Amino acid sequence: MEALLSLSFDNLSSYDQTKIRKGLRQVEGLLAQICLSSSNSPKTAAEKRRSVIDPGKEPPPRKALNELGGDPAFREFFKLQDGFEWNVAMRLVNCLDRLLGKTNDGQNDLLIIQTLDLIQGILLLHPPSRSLFSRELYMNHLLDLLEPVNCPAIQSATIITLVCALIETPQNTRTFENLDGLLTITCLFKSRETSREVKLKLVEFLYFYLMPETPSIPSANSTVSVPAMLQRSPSKLAGAFNNRTDTGAGRKRADSESDATRTTEEKQNLLARYLNNVNDLVEDLKESTPFGGVLS
Repeated sequence: MEALLSLSFDNLSSYDQTKIRKGLRQVEGLLAQICLSSSNSPKTAAEKRRSVIDPGKEPPPRKALNELGGDPAFREFFKLQDGFEWNVAMRLVNCLDRLLGKTNDGQNDLLIIQTLDLIQGILLLHPPSRSLFSRELYMNHLLDLLEPVNCPAIQSATIITLVCALIETPQNTRTFENLDGLLTITCLFKSRETSREVKLKLVEFLYFYLMPETPSIPSANSTVSVPAMLQRSPSKLAGAFNNRTDTGAGRKRADSESDATRTTEEKQNLLARYLNNVNDLVEDLKESTPFGGVLS
């Protein structure tokens, strides 16, 4: 696996679009192998029906999140992500940095979207990598991509990536707020030039932002065990590392104001500085009970 990652990292570090595209495909292929079941896995009833209707063309079945813990490949991959050398998220955000410095054209836009898609996946598969976005440099990259100069497809992909970066990581949310992220979001929402699709995703983001917060996940070099981190999360990946023991390596994470959680009311007051109908959003969030009814 290290050899595959090394090849992809070499391509991702290039300034050549062809090599970057190849590196992104290599990372995508690796993640696909981890997340898709092998051909020897027993098929479900739905998969059997699909094979009868369209034999030979059915895609490999996806593994459920709670099945990944029994996969040696996923365990090895997760362990590698805890270190700096093989961390995929770091390479992807650095690749995004180089793409942002290039001239805007159709091919470069496609590479940015593909990079954002992979960042979303790796942040969900390896939650400790979200700590990258506690740094202003990387959070600023996402906010830059929300500027009106970017196409709606990039803006939509960025909003989803932002959600993946903020999930259960209040420290990142504080960085987002300190960089006037709420101002960026609301200005984009109010702009007449913003597409309807992007505005819908912005409303979804505001619903997400107003949800109650949970404590930050530990960083990859934290002495807190990974199982404990996953148990605080509703993610089904919690079962993946029940038997994993803490290595004791790394520094203990210091408490700081940036890690402090905020209530829905506190975030409502912050958002109200830029948006008039925040009370309606909160009431709608309580009445419609999205996200499992966490505010009910």
